[in-house]
This record gives sequence, structure tokens and C-alpha cells, in this order.
Amino acid sequence: MAETGASPLPSTPPARSPLFRAEQFVWLTARVLEQRLFAYHFLHGTPDAVEAALDAYRNEDGGYGHALEPDLRGPVSQPLHTAHALRVLDAIGRCGGQRIERVCRYLTSISAADGALPAIHPSQRGYPVAPFVPVVDDPPSELLATGPVVGLLHRNEVWHAWLFRATDFCWQAVESLEKSHPYEVEAAVAFLDSAPDRSRAEAAADRLGRLVREQRLAALDPDRLDTYPVASGYAPGEHHFPHDFARTPESLARAWFTDDEMARSLDHLAAEQQNDGGWPIRWQRWAPAPALEARPLVTIEALRTLRAYGRFVG
Repeated sequence: MAETGASPLPSTPPARSPLFRAEQFVWLTARVLEQRLFAYHFLHGTPDAVEAALDAYRNEDGGYGHALEPDLRGPVSQPLHTAHALRVLDAIGRCGGQRIERVCRYLTSISAADGALPAIHPSQRGYPVAPFVPVVDDPPSELLATGPVVGLLHRNEVWHAWLFRATDFCWQAVESLEKSHPYEVEAAVAFLDSAPDRSRAEAAADRLGRLVREQRLAALDPDRLDTYPVASGYAPGEHHFPHDFARTPESLARAWFTDDEMARSLDHLAAEQQNDGGWPIRWQRWAPAPALEARPLVTIEALRTLRAYGRFVG
């Protein structure tokens, strides 16, 4: 169920509290969209204000572009931008209606025969893009791009012809995972947390959790990060923690970790708040603007995760 604008946190956070410091960071550095998202989640802002800011990124084809996902620059619609937009709409309870019908038409137009989405559509060519996001003429089907989108649409009880093929792809991709990496696992969790077949999702999540622990994809002891491997292609120190997989206590991934492991993970997350009030990004910084625009996003997600687990952030 999507969150409402109401929040148990005060409309004026106590001075120098983690939330107050984060608020000052957001007003200082964030785009209008993230300013309004912060206000919605923590200051009783309205969903209308968020939706109006999000509209600036929408294209005529029904997709989203204009660097909504900061590591992809330029105006063209991309699956990762559109997935980002769906997360925003889901968070404010607006993931439905004609807007989502247009989104599904866009997703249909760029999907492969198996219903899957590419991480990057070739239309990105010619515009700046992070060096770790390759643009190719014939991109492969990606669970990384498809899983979160399909999960969000199921979560909001959206039904569209494309969704049936895309769901079948996600099941096949998740249930055949053997060697994986953290972002792919997070995409799988995003799908499984909202997949309609709950018993199948629970069984798949149980297998995936064993894979995560066997391959040491989650850093379970933040005080000994040097003992955990970093996935190939990731930035040095780009570890992932239990809270990255289980962003809420209701996630199927929460069962993968003990109470002590989750507590250490959340302690580490809370301690990551920096002197300027924001949280850091862990992935590769390749240009000033994307790094600057990403930090408010990471900050809002950190606060939401801490709040979901009952951690005091006010």
C-alpha cells in the first residue's frame, strides 16, 4: 500500500536533528522534484506538488527522460528514467490511470519479444552517460531494468497486455539466477515483493537469500568491510548491506538476515549521514552534476528506510 502524505514526524524537525540537517541539505542541493518529495514524506507536502514536478521529465512517447535518473543525461525516454518515475508515483499513491496506460504503451514499444526491457535503449547514443552504463545497438533483456517496473505495476494492480510477457520473463530470470550481483538481486526483490503468486515468490526469495549469503553479496559486518568482496565493475568500496535488499520490514528479503545483522546494517546507515546533512553515494562519481543530483535521492531513501524500521530520525 502506498504511503500517504501524513507522517508521524513533526512538520518542523528539531534543530540539529538528523532530519533537520537532511532538510537543510535538500533545500541547498536538490532539484525541485526531490525538494517536493522530501516535503511530501517528512513535512506534510502534497502529492499534487510532487506530480507537477515529475511532469517536467515526461515525454510525448509516455516515457520519461531529461536526466531523471542522474547518470543518464539528455532528453530521450529510457527504461531507467521511467522506472524512477514509477517509484515516485507509487510513493505518492498516483500509480494508475491514463498516465500509467501511456507508460505501459511506451514500455511495450521498447521491450524485446520476451517482454523484457533493456537497461539502456540505443536512443541514448549521442548524449552523455555514465561510463559504467554501456550503450549498444542490440541491448540484452535485463532483469535489472524489468524487475522493478513489473513489481511496481503489480503492486498497484495495473493490468496491461505487456505485463503478462514481462512477468513471465521476470519469473524465468529470477528462478534461474546462479551467479549474480547486488543490483540484480535488488531488482529481483523488487519484483518478488509484489509478484501476484505469493507462494512462488516466497520460494524464489528463499532460494535467492541463500545465494546472497553464499556469494557474500551483503556486507553483514560494517566494521569489517575489507573482508567482503566488491562485485566486478563496481566502484571500490561499493558494498551493499542488508538494508539495501530489505528496504522495509515487510520485504521478503528481511528473512535473509538475523535481527542483529539488520540492526548493525541500520546503525551503519544512520552513521553514514555526513556533516552537510546528506548521505553519500557509493557508486562511481563520473561528473559533478550527476553526483550532486543523486545525493538528495539517496538521502531521502536513507531516511525512509530508517523510518520504516522505526529508527528515530526526527
